[in-house]
Amino acid sequence: GTKYGCGGGGCGACMVILFMNVSDPIIHSSVNACLLPVCQLHGAAVTTVEGIGSTKTKLHPVQERIAKAHGSQCGFCTPGMMMSMYTLLRNNPQPTMEDVTVTDGFKCNLCRCTGYRPIVDGYRTFCEVNSSRPDSHFHFWVNYPCV
Repeated sequence: GTKYGCGGGGCGACMVILFMNVSDPIIHSSVNACLLPVCQLHGAAVTTVEGIGSTKTKLHPVQERIAKAHGSQCGFCTPGMMMSMYTLLRNNPQPTMEDVTVTDGFKCNLCRCTGYRPIVDGYRTFCEVNSSRPDSHFHFWVNYPCV
């Protein structure tokens, strides 16, 4: 489930989805729970990784595809990565790989085990059209530091 990691917003292990009913169209945001006091969330809908699916109910396609792509090794970053991916898909149900760079989708998720490739491969299975650049799935990690 959602994990307490660094406590400073740098690892993304505590990532949750936040929705405030103030915009049209509806925009979901992935946020680091460790940086948000509960009192700031009055009126907001907060979804954790447990809220999108489980083995007791049914796994969400994001959870299934991360697992099938071997995107979870030690498991520490997995809930946060899933929530970032789920947020991208909630905001754009027909994504391309370029959507990740435009939205900075995974910029605040730290993974020390996978090298990100299997995580990106899991995301790619949702994409309508893959980029013509063979290395395009890596450039967003380099260009968007988490600050």
